[in-house]
Amino acid sequence: MNSCGIAAGARETYEALEKSLKEKGINIPLKITGCVGMCYREPLVDIITEDSITTYGNLTSEKVEKLVESHITNNVPVEEWIVKTDKLDGTKVVETRDVDGFFSMQKKIVLENSGYIDPESIDEYIARDGYEALRKALKMAPEEIIEIIEKSGLRGRGGAGFPTGRKWKLTRNAPGGIKYLICNADEGDPGAFMDRNVLEGDPHRVIEGMIIGAYAIGAREGFIYVRAEYPLAIRRLEIALEQTRKMGFLGDNILGSGFSFEIKIKEGAGAFVCGEETALLASIEGRRGMPRPRPPFPAEKGLFGKPTNINNVETYANVPWIIRHGWETFASIGTEKTKGTKVFALAGKIARSGNVEVPTGLSLREIIVKIGGGTKTGKPIKAVQLGGPSGGCIPDKMLDIPVDYDSITKTGAIMGSGGMIVMDSDTCMVDVAKFFLDFTNKESCGKCTFCRLGTKRMWEILDKITKGNGAISDLEKLEELAYQVKIGSLCGLGQTAPNPVITTLKYFRDEYMEHVDEKKCRAKVCKSLIRYEIRVDRCNGCTACAHYCPVKAITGEVRKPHAIREEMCIRCGTCYEVCRFNAIEIVDAFQCVERWAKSK
Repeated sequence: MNSCGIAAGARETYEALEKSLKEKGINIPLKITGCVGMCYREPLVDIITEDSITTYGNLTSEKVEKLVESHITNNVPVEEWIVKTDKLDGTKVVETRDVDGFFSMQKKIVLENSGYIDPESIDEYIARDGYEALRKALKMAPEEIIEIIEKSGLRGRGGAGFPTGRKWKLTRNAPGGIKYLICNADEGDPGAFMDRNVLEGDPHRVIEGMIIGAYAIGAREGFIYVRAEYPLAIRRLEIALEQTRKMGFLGDNILGSGFSFEIKIKEGAGAFVCGEETALLASIEGRRGMPRPRPPFPAEKGLFGKPTNINNVETYANVPWIIRHGWETFASIGTEKTKGTKVFALAGKIARSGNVEVPTGLSLREIIVKIGGGTKTGKPIKAVQLGGPSGGCIPDKMLDIPVDYDSITKTGAIMGSGGMIVMDSDTCMVDVAKFFLDFTNKESCGKCTFCRLGTKRMWEILDKITKGNGAISDLEKLEELAYQVKIGSLCGLGQTAPNPVITTLKYFRDEYMEHVDEKKCRAKVCKSLIRYEIRVDRCNGCTACAHYCPVKAITGEVRKPHAIREEMCIRCGTCYEVCRFNAIEIVDAFQCVERWAKSK
């Protein structure tokens, strides 16, 4: 019952199960869980026994009766619907068999509880060793905790990858009696939903990590800055915070330790720039979310001018596991410079969309192909956009590089918070760059001339190119502008906004040249460079295209070939999608004009 499951029909499935069990007089508990990561298989239903969990995928409300009758009443699993089977030892999963191979290469640390507990129950979190790390940490000296986090090699999972232990030490050692701790949950990258998944599926884990962090740096007050577009995450955080206070894990004199700490939720208004930490601080203070120059860094002078530690959701979610299992165990996972695991959101034209958690060091190809199943269209992978609007497009030929901060940065992209958008051969890379520039320009706070105007000018050049009006000089100007914006902008938004343009120019320059020289879009995406044509030898006059055309640009009689009125066509592609006889083709606009000229 995370947002992904609810959107796919999980609520209706829950209600159908509730009704069916009641009508049949079957008295077994019916509970909700978070997302196990298989968003592409939602709704998911688990049937749990003492030693196993059988997971059914795509379990819509219409399938409920058969499931109840077969598996619950007669103890005969419906094999064709099973997507995963877990063997249990108490509450721990000791072995997983999954039909798709989705979990075969995953290592769950941050997501170890997601999909296995009721996110609205603190008792279920405690049953899986929840708050044991806090009990353990409160018996240590704060400096000892910071040393453990430092030795673990945990780097901030919000984007830049700054060592977490070092950041905590800087905040603790900063002069001043009042200090703050903040969780940055302002997840604004298109195609990213890692933080939402954790907050909706295992909110106590993030809260526990924050309390431990606050004890380590000496903070008495903290904030979770979460986007208002995540209402379910906010509601479950509110429930979790209230439960935590009642259990004595939050508030005054936590567990009799003498340490007191309180957490408040601050809802962001959806400004992408507030993911930048100094803009986030301004927003919490009630000011307009605009970044300020650094130094001083927040660890020295942050919220209300006091030393402040800021980490993101995934970073805090790692902390309880490290305290419980020891820094050596965490440091043994991953690569030399990027320890542990990383959560990624697989999106775009991927066959198995969802959240995955893998040891760092796996290659992009292993994640996309072996875990993600490749493209859902079956067409070749063309590129992956890593790091959201601040990231870059990595071509298929480079997908064998390991996933760690340093290797990804060398490509011109960044690890970012973990959004991974997969593109196939039907993707126009010039159009992709234009999309991200449009996003970052609209999300610019306007403080910097380079960011405010530079991204706008870059978008205008890209728009010109996609309309077939570009020239070689435009590519030179675009590249020059990209580096000027990168160097001249104040904060991370402007400094990284040109990355999609820089990487697409670097790896897909031939596509730019085609748009400029040949007025051609090989992916047939740019509307000004394509036309839709009906093949009269294939059209049987079924009228489907005419019926669905939103502007009535298609004419013709029943059972006779139809035609598209070019002057009315808006190139929406609806006719192409609904035609079942492959009678509609997408052709290059200039080829179409040439054929028309020859016919005359």
